[in-house]
Amino acid sequence: MNTFQDSVVTAFSLITSLDPLLASIVLRSLGVSALACALACSVGLLLGAWLGVARFAGRGVVLALLNTALALPSVVVGLVVYLLLSRSGPLGFLGWLFSFQAMVLAQAVLVLPIVTALVRQSIEDANALHGEQLQSLGAGIAWRGMVLLWDERYALLTVLIAAFGRAISEVGAVMVVGGNIDGFTRVMTTAIALETSKGDLPLALALGVLLLLVVLLLNVLIALIRRWREAREERGDWPTEVATEALVVTAGQR
Repeated sequence: MNTFQDSVVTAFSLITSLDPLLASIVLRSLGVSALACALACSVGLLLGAWLGVARFAGRGVVLALLNTALALPSVVVGLVVYLLLSRSGPLGFLGWLFSFQAMVLAQAVLVLPIVTALVRQSIEDANALHGEQLQSLGAGIAWRGMVLLWDERYALLTVLIAAFGRAISEVGAVMVVGGNIDGFTRVMTTAIALETSKGDLPLALALGVLLLLVVLLLNVLIALIRRWREAREERGDWPTEVATEALVVTAGQR
């Protein structure tokens, strides 16, 4: 293909015809990112909630380290996971290097600080507004964190969606630990880099369009959730959930 127009036409032809190679790469990307986000969120939600309500010596240092982790380059995360999974590494016995599992682990490590930091801030803000009410009803730190997680569940959906968007658009870490093996560990971002270097611009462009479409849909979901929550707040029925959940928790402790 010698012209931009030809590349665009061929790219959209690949998309509309559901090209098998294109579909397999997209499905693999969605699978890796979904599993990585599920793994990161299962830890990040609880850790972020605890950091949002707990007060302990050294908390400032922990938060500083957490905020530093937000700026970690993805290739550095990939290098760390590579060393852990290498034959001489502590997790080398798993045999995961250059596999689907390695990419999931790398993306989970990359996304975990993002989920934890955003959840921590959301829960800390909610705790500042409703923490005294929860304490007066007998809720301890663990119950308070769980109640506020439940109360902020719709706001936290945006965190989960943002985490998925970060994971699926990542290239460095999965390139390092996955190896970009055709049919096994090649995902959208790594395939775009490879196909562009090979000169196969239509396939790279088709993958780029689909990646942008996925990110666009995620942002639309975030906007819809925020608008829905703002509408609830304007009606005045949003804040009542804290009192309701606190009463349930208190009843459960008796």
